[in-house]
Amino acid sequence: MSKYSVLLPTYNEKRNLPIITYLIARTFEQANLTWEIVVIDDASPDGTQEVAKDLQKIYGEDKILLKPRSGKLGLGTAYIHGLNFATGDFVIIMDADFSHHPKYLPDFIKLQKEGNYDIVLGTRYAKDGGVYGWNLKRKLISRGANLLASTVLGTGVSDVTGSFRLYKKQVLETLMKEVTSKGYVFQMEMIARARQHEYTIGEVPIAFVDRLYGESKLGMDDIIGYLKGVLSLVFI
Repeated sequence: MSKYSVLLPTYNEKRNLPIITYLIARTFEQANLTWEIVVIDDASPDGTQEVAKDLQKIYGEDKILLKPRSGKLGLGTAYIHGLNFATGDFVIIMDADFSHHPKYLPDFIKLQKEGNYDIVLGTRYAKDGGVYGWNLKRKLISRGANLLASTVLGTGVSDVTGSFRLYKKQVLETLMKEVTSKGYVFQMEMIARARQHEYTIGEVPIAFVDRLYGESKLGMDDIIGYLKGVLSLVFI
């Protein structure tokens, strides 16, 4: 039986972590799947790590692995850090703020098995996928950014910036050794390099919901950085 490792980067997710953990655990248990959650906390001042330790007492330290870091060091390095402790055959990356609902996990797993895909990604921009909680401006920016990247880079997928994904562990390990980008460009480079390796990619439509607790921001610096990132990936 395959084992699934969920990498869950956190920063100030004290309120979200217990609920998302419960939903992930329930989803896997109902499907009779072997699982673990690797919590990568970047020294949250709100007590997220204490909550994670309480969750270890409930679910067991073999199910909830707390692997903290000294501070906010970036999403890409959080995945690299968490991957060092993941023991599953497959690795799932997702956000802890309910932007990514665990109810889609069975769909990811089913599609991966059906097509033996190397990567399965959640898409906001195909079939029944969608975005909720964003204003029109942000929706247009996100949709335009994905269309630009898909066209320029020829990725062949509808959502290159989403961060709800399932990887074969060895595939993720290979990509992590090559990716150099940070921020919003990181996920995009993962897909661009996956295409270089001719990894197979499946897509599951998801409803993306803006974070339940906390604040999400997108500034002009992020947009400019994204555009620079697209151009830089043309020549990898």
